[in-house]
Amino acid sequence: MITTELAHAYFEQHQAQILADWFELLRFPSIGADRQRLGDCSRCAAWLKRYVRAMGFVTEIRLANEHPVLLAERPGKPGAPVVLFYGHYDVQPADPLELWSSQPFEPELREGRVYARGASDNKGQIFAFLQGVAALLAAGVEVPTIRLVLEGEEESGSDGLIACLSQWRQSLQADVMLVSDSSAHASGRPAIIAGMRGILHLTVTLRGATRDLHSGSHGGVAPNASAGMARLLASLHDAQGRIAVPGFLECVVPPTPQELACAQAEPFDAAEYERTIGVAPLGGEAGLSAVERASFRPTIEVNGVHSGYGGPGSKTVLPAQAVAKLSARLCPGQSPRASGEQIVAHLQANCPPGLTLEISELSTGAPALRLSLETPVMRLAEEVLQQLDPRGAVFEWMGASIPVIGALRDVSGASPLLVGFAREEDAIHAPNESFGLDQFQADMTYASLILAALAGEPLPPAS
Repeated sequence: MITTELAHAYFEQHQAQILADWFELLRFPSIGADRQRLGDCSRCAAWLKRYVRAMGFVTEIRLANEHPVLLAERPGKPGAPVVLFYGHYDVQPADPLELWSSQPFEPELREGRVYARGASDNKGQIFAFLQGVAALLAAGVEVPTIRLVLEGEEESGSDGLIACLSQWRQSLQADVMLVSDSSAHASGRPAIIAGMRGILHLTVTLRGATRDLHSGSHGGVAPNASAGMARLLASLHDAQGRIAVPGFLECVVPPTPQELACAQAEPFDAAEYERTIGVAPLGGEAGLSAVERASFRPTIEVNGVHSGYGGPGSKTVLPAQAVAKLSARLCPGQSPRASGEQIVAHLQANCPPGLTLEISELSTGAPALRLSLETPVMRLAEEVLQQLDPRGAVFEWMGASIPVIGALRDVSGASPLLVGFAREEDAIHAPNESFGLDQFQADMTYASLILAALAGEPLPPAS
């Protein structure tokens, strides 16, 4: 019988080496979206290859869209379900660098938290899983056959990996797919992810004059690309925050009453949300709860706008060009390709007079994923997570996206199980990303318990 103490004891005994190895992994600036960092991605994948080979895995690195993908397998208990673990070693860019309290690729441990880019998303959670495996092996516990897929392009859509999956089918066959790239519930309870939104993103450019113009000489005469972009972006939503793109909402499949009830089982604390992130939860469609908006409704968001002068003082110009980065989160029933076409058609129809519209970098990503709550692996996860928190787990429908999961499920035949231990305070995708040692140990403990349970080890009685 495996208890939560096994992983905790292993961490306490090996903490210095675990942190040293984790820090070494975090030092790789493996920014997969930056092609100039492909060398760093290759070195990071090679480091992971060496690390898991020492744990008894047979390893291989393959290329997907020039990004290294580590495939590894460790044969385990005959007759036990085969486990496929997916994670990504690529990280978000670190900018704005001036907002970091320490160097983003030089990890620091401060007050029980490790600060570095990737500390939480996803290197920290990958490494915690591997330590959960290591704890079982050190204790002589039989584990299932474990297959690893660790990629370097998730933060930019996993297009390369998705394109290669059908060719790699034989190496990916499994019964259960474990993913630790999500968060605990805001209440602190463990969360089992029962769905994710799909994603697409694009770049919008408006061009006017051949150069920036003097606002005194040309103001009121020549079109202003910055002002035009503001009007164009505002046209994406109506006054109530509802998406105004024709046809965009027509195919959205709403949640079932059971799904909505499960998602709202733990009350949403608006005051705590505002305290944590510094702004009230007032975005999106008016009249819908925050849980509905975050989990079951699509979005179109402006990720960045760049135009004109932004330095100290003033510079009285009419900008000749404006660029906006947009992304959309999609719900079941929405086709990423059709949704992208609808957004582009809307932008073209609403292009301000006198300006030229250009759409580039349109990536239609992956569709939304919604999972059954009644699968055996979901029920097993509930039992395991009861060991970590006597309140038990909650089901969540993640507003974010992990683009490859649906395709990986279809190719591998595995039943997905998404349980992660990130928290809002981790500041993923932002400066000062971090991951608490308590989170790391919880992730590690969950990994050891779920793997042991899948191998047939009984769980302790629920407290």
